[in-house]
Amino acid sequence: MDRTMRVCIIGCGAIGSLFAAHLGRLDDVEVWAYDPYQAHVDAINEMGLRLTGESDFTAVIEARSDASEIPTCEFGIIAAKTLHTRSAMKAVAHIFADGAVCSVQNGVGSEEIIAEYVPRVIMGTTFPAGHITGPGVCNHDTRGLTQIGPFPGKPASQAESDHLAAALTRGGMETRSVADPRGPMWTKVIFNCASNGVAALTRLPHGVAAENLRDLFSRIAQEGVAVATAQGVVLEKDPEEMIDDSIPVAYMHKPSMLQDVEAKRTTEIDSINGGVASIGEQIGVPCPINRAIAELVKGLEHSWTLEA
Repeated sequence: MDRTMRVCIIGCGAIGSLFAAHLGRLDDVEVWAYDPYQAHVDAINEMGLRLTGESDFTAVIEARSDASEIPTCEFGIIAAKTLHTRSAMKAVAHIFADGAVCSVQNGVGSEEIIAEYVPRVIMGTTFPAGHITGPGVCNHDTRGLTQIGPFPGKPASQAESDHLAAALTRGGMETRSVADPRGPMWTKVIFNCASNGVAALTRLPHGVAAENLRDLFSRIAQEGVAVATAQGVVLEKDPEEMIDDSIPVAYMHKPSMLQDVEAKRTTEIDSINGGVASIGEQIGVPCPINRAIAELVKGLEHSWTLEA
């Protein structure tokens, strides 16, 4: 594409803000963001999108809480919570009448929903982490690789995936375009299954939980490995090695699900431990520990409704 690439970030929370800001550094990319958090949208439009921590810069982008104000885009990157996927796609589908939308969300099942609303879908997996510290400001907690590729159910072209990956890398978000994104996606899903639910239930940061509950992490991960293997997915890395390697790197990092629990927000457990358990049950691979983690987190969410 010789002309400016126009990209819409769908859900400008922590992860969405990282993608939006890094793309916003490029002269040949026009970045829009859709998010219902009006204070965040207003701050971005007034002062720019500020990154701190691992990144330290401010990007000028256009943010809107009304999707009808966003022009047609060639690409979308959806970073909304998985439980908001359908409502978000209903709002923005018109923006991608002839575009491709890439999911960088956690868990399983989002791409199938996205495919109901847009012509072409890119499956993505991202490891950078962050958290919103105030309207218009996101702290970049940790760096990491993002991998994207055509979603088998309704694929974008490999050329589209390559083009988006190249732009993200130029902006400072290292991104690799792959032919089969299922391996990276399932590798991260299994890693998240082992860490997020346990952190949410124990209130322990990632590395602390992994160090002190290592056997539980392993049992959860191995159920996920069995589900992936039964589907013919070749994992990119050994989840056991990933867990060990992550302990010093993210020792005090609070996974997004722990952040949600601390704020008493609905979590993504249904698409992480619950999603893997459901797929396992469908294909005859029992996942009793993942199912138990999911039900315990759902019980914790329900407890908030009983508080005065």
